[in-house]
Amino acid sequence: MVLKLAASLPRSQLVRFGASRTVIPAGLRTILPRQASGQRRTMATETQPPAKPLAEAKLSTADIKHTTLYSGRTASYPLNISIIGCGLGGLAAAFCLARAGHKVSIFESAPAIGEVGAGIQMTPNLTRLLIRWGCGDVLKACTVTPSAIALRRWKDGELVGWTRWGDDMENEHGAPYYHIHRADLHKLLFDLAVPHINLHLSSRVDSINPSLPSPSITLSTGQVIPTDLIIGADGVKSMIREVVVGGPDRPVATGDAAYRAIVSTDDMMKDETLKHLVDEQEMTGWMGPERHIMAYCIRAKKEYNLVMVHPDDGSVESWTAEGSADKLRADFAGFEPRVEKLLKLVPSTLKWKLMDRAPLHKWVHDEGRVVLLGDACHPMLPYRAQGAAMAVEDGCILGNLFSRLSHPSQITPFLHAYERLRLPRTSATQASARLNQKIFHYPDGPEQQARDESMRKALRIARGEEKEVDDGKGSYNQWADKGKNREQFSYDADLEAERWWKEEGERTLGAGEGVTSKM
Repeated sequence: MVLKLAASLPRSQLVRFGASRTVIPAGLRTILPRQASGQRRTMATETQPPAKPLAEAKLSTADIKHTTLYSGRTASYPLNISIIGCGLGGLAAAFCLARAGHKVSIFESAPAIGEVGAGIQMTPNLTRLLIRWGCGDVLKACTVTPSAIALRRWKDGELVGWTRWGDDMENEHGAPYYHIHRADLHKLLFDLAVPHINLHLSSRVDSINPSLPSPSITLSTGQVIPTDLIIGADGVKSMIREVVVGGPDRPVATGDAAYRAIVSTDDMMKDETLKHLVDEQEMTGWMGPERHIMAYCIRAKKEYNLVMVHPDDGSVESWTAEGSADKLRADFAGFEPRVEKLLKLVPSTLKWKLMDRAPLHKWVHDEGRVVLLGDACHPMLPYRAQGAAMAVEDGCILGNLFSRLSHPSQITPFLHAYERLRLPRTSATQASARLNQKIFHYPDGPEQQARDESMRKALRIARGEEKEVDDGKGSYNQWADKGKNREQFSYDADLEAERWWKEEGERTLGAGEGVTSKM
């Protein structure tokens, strides 16, 4: 059965760019996965100049180190895997599955790869994976390690919450906490994945056949591409999700939108009242009625990233939609003088509608050959800084599980294992992000006062002025709650996949044949 996908892509993605192409950007070494016979596949020849990847990125990935994944284990039954979408999660999944021995193709509707946006946070549960994949030196060169998070009142800048990060993060959770530009992270994952995969640009997927014995995808050109497994990594507006859940399924508006902007720290260093925001290297949040600001350094402290959340007034869900810098300043009028100075430095801004959805009841199609990943199944609000981390964790789990594939009967059980490992964690993370949305936006009054007093208590404990007795449990400053931090930041996706195999998978799937389709 062929399922037609809803025509809900943005206008810019509905342009038909012609036949699908395989693009390997200039300067990248091409390593083609092997067929089961051991022969390398041939690759389509690019007849036009290759797409210039990631023009916004400002890092060199020449220092990526080759590492061995899964202790050198690769699948003895390699699959042809089609990933729909070339975002952070799609690239992570492509890299991990290719290194697990599978033949991976990414199909992307855009005619060129270019990630823009602004800064994002990389928590230890994400950085540990990228370091494991050989990117440690590259990350050190292009990121900033925040020394702390400082939470302030909107009107006067009073410090009400503070938690030390810096080396404490790595000491407590086994990996560093970084701030990075989104384009740099995308380029890093792009350069990891592309030498091992086929990348098809200008390749909009119009429909899929999820059914055995011949799953396939159909492009807007009419080309039908047979495949063994389809991964929907097509974002919050995912069309593959509608196929998996069996009907229309749309994200819902949160009522919030976010301005994103970057200012030069050279300008900030000229002002004594702003200079400390760069020197101290803290992430600073200003909390106000119905709106808040998060701000931090990126790109070796050369740039200062601002995320400014406010009531939505008709924005669109897009990382690239332009906003008005004058409207931004009006929306945050009345914030303390440092904020007013910062916003005067903003030359332009992007505006992003914040969308959400309740956890899905399933991520795997009933036929067992289509699965969802990243924002397609668990869009993350930015209030907990976990969107990129959750998507990359998804890809890591899939790669680890499918590195053990030895028989086609294991495909569906592995997909259900992935869903069981990931759905509870991503649902809990979504809930934590929604909680911060509420906490940050209390109107001045009793709720705000209770929030501030809870945060001040954690601040006194952090400064050694008060004894800690409960690990910060229940603090309105979620970063002061050590239990939540351990659950969120000490998580290791590879270890979770290995644990599942030892405790359950080896017993039920180790033989490779005659396994049940769902555990």
